[in-house]
Amino acid sequence: MRLIEASIRRPVSVFIFAVAAVVFGLVALGRLATDLLPDITYPSLTVRTGYEGAAPIEVESLITRPVENAVGVVNGVVRVTSSSRADVSEVTLEFAWGTNMDLAGLDVRERLDVLVLPQDADRPVLLRYDPSLDPIKRIGLYGDPDLIRLRLLAEEDVKRSLERIEGVAAVVVSGGLEEEIQVELDERRLANLGLEADLVLTRLAQENVNLTGGRLREGQSEYLVRTINEYLRPEDLAEIVVDSSQGAIVRLSDVAEVRRGHREREIVTRINGQESVEVAVYKEGGTNTVTVSDAVDAGIGALRGRLEQVDPALELVVVTDQARFIRQSVTEVLKTAGYGTLLAILVLCLFLRSWKTTFIIGAAIPISVVATFFLMYTSDISLNIMSLGGLTLGIGLL
Repeated sequence: MRLIEASIRRPVSVFIFAVAAVVFGLVALGRLATDLLPDITYPSLTVRTGYEGAAPIEVESLITRPVENAVGVVNGVVRVTSSSRADVSEVTLEFAWGTNMDLAGLDVRERLDVLVLPQDADRPVLLRYDPSLDPIKRIGLYGDPDLIRLRLLAEEDVKRSLERIEGVAAVVVSGGLEEEIQVELDERRLANLGLEADLVLTRLAQENVNLTGGRLREGQSEYLVRTINEYLRPEDLAEIVVDSSQGAIVRLSDVAEVRRGHREREIVTRINGQESVEVAVYKEGGTNTVTVSDAVDAGIGALRGRLEQVDPALELVVVTDQARFIRQSVTEVLKTAGYGTLLAILVLCLFLRSWKTTFIIGAAIPISVVATFFLMYTSDISLNIMSLGGLTLGIGLL
């Protein structure tokens, strides 16, 4: 009763407080993060290791188990799950709620650095997203009939630009043609010269190197010495000396055909009937989908300008976008809340049969809802279908 009496005696103060609540609520509404559901992302890290040519059993025994033993003792880990497939191993670490994922990632990297794996295995890669989840955005690049050049543009320009955006965990490129230098051995020539295929493979590994050669000190300066002998053209690779033990120099071009080609295709993507390259964007765990998607859209706008300078025929289009679905879902919930408010006021008017009383209660409903947005902002609650559903329920209760 004291609150009611004070409100009646000080109508100006009550009006000012109501206006302030509406202003703060509207400002907070513009700054609220938008998402489909509340942040329920489980704190996890995934260690992916490639081992080309290995069967799932070999991947499990030589890669997965050593990685599990190395990273399974990291502080805060509550569960370790793994998946061993042909050519790839994935170990997922699930941490307790509230764990500092930056420090956990550093701890995992330290343990991976001292881990000894087979020489043919790739270096373990730490992913801050769940590979089983769908990307938040799929982008298509098309317009160039040269699929090798198109793939190179996607990897060197589009991928690198999007990876620098805050909140983006990974950018995966698929489709197109991956360029490679192919060496096809002629078995008949090798047999005539008395050579084996293993010898050719050994010579290729010995000649095509990029190794650290130590450090060189000169006065106060220190230089890093490297042995760089990487071949970039098929013509250079064809001049490698394979054998000279029999008094004659045998070059790679004598026993093999060296040409520039592409890897075997596994994925074919098309946009509007044209073959294209797909760029999938994954967000970091705990980040807002709509915020990251907006930042990626800004980056895509800058990329379109650069690609137009390279080739006006190139097109960069967004194929799928989770943020679009999230905005539509939130908009539908807001519309439902608006309809609920109008129906509630209409029912009040029918029962009370007084426009004055109905107006007072009807004004209290939107003021209370808008003021709630400020409390949501201070509590770091996003605008999602769960929170909006609660507001819709609150309108009926109010």
